[in-house]
Amino acid sequence: MNPDQFKAALAEKGIVLSDRQMEQYEIYFKTLVEWNEKMNLTAITEKEEVYLKHFYDSISAAFYFDFNKPFTICDVGAGAGFPSIPLKIAFPNLNITIVDSLNKRISFLEHLAKELGLENTQFIHDRAETFGKNPLYREKYELVMARAVARLSVLSELCLPLVQMDGTFIAMKGGQAEEEIQSGKKALDVLGGKVKSVHSFKLPVEESERNILVIEKKKKTPKQYPRKPGTPNKTPIE
Repeated sequence: MNPDQFKAALAEKGIVLSDRQMEQYEIYFKTLVEWNEKMNLTAITEKEEVYLKHFYDSISAAFYFDFNKPFTICDVGAGAGFPSIPLKIAFPNLNITIVDSLNKRISFLEHLAKELGLENTQFIHDRAETFGKNPLYREKYELVMARAVARLSVLSELCLPLVQMDGTFIAMKGGQAEEEIQSGKKALDVLGGKVKSVHSFKLPVEESERNILVIEKKKKTPKQYPRKPGTPNKTPIE
């Protein structure tokens, strides 16, 4: 998917990008490739692949959820900024916080935000487990997102403690979403989440399956969650 195809495909979905926004995606691509030579940010560096598998794929959440409102969003384990930075470029009104456990990635994101001229973005070096215990951030976000970080039973424990009451958690998944929902049911229930909708689609060109899980926060998360770093992964709530 080249930049023109990327722009046209999003326009078909009602997301119309300006020349400035297209320029920002180009700067993003170049900065990503440049920094990737110094540190491991992504295995995907071919231009058409980046536009499809990183940019388009990240923005696909907006096909099923309205990002036009100035939401406060926390992106957990965003790595090189996916999905929240491509979304922020397309919807500049968003207020983005990215939490990531690797300081080198935070340095990249800070540099990237400067290069892109992004406002209302903050980048925090922390483990999701300790971040979710911090009263400054706990249950403070209208929307929490994660893309390909961990299976749902684990991911729920990292993300739901950050979602405010009646807020939303969006998990962006590949295939096997139904299995994950089944095995993650108990975790969602314990942590206060409820699946509102599941949207399946195929990524253009390569036709691989994608699933967007929209989960509502219906109860406060019990104080003991998230557990200490590493525990959710070792012993998920199942």
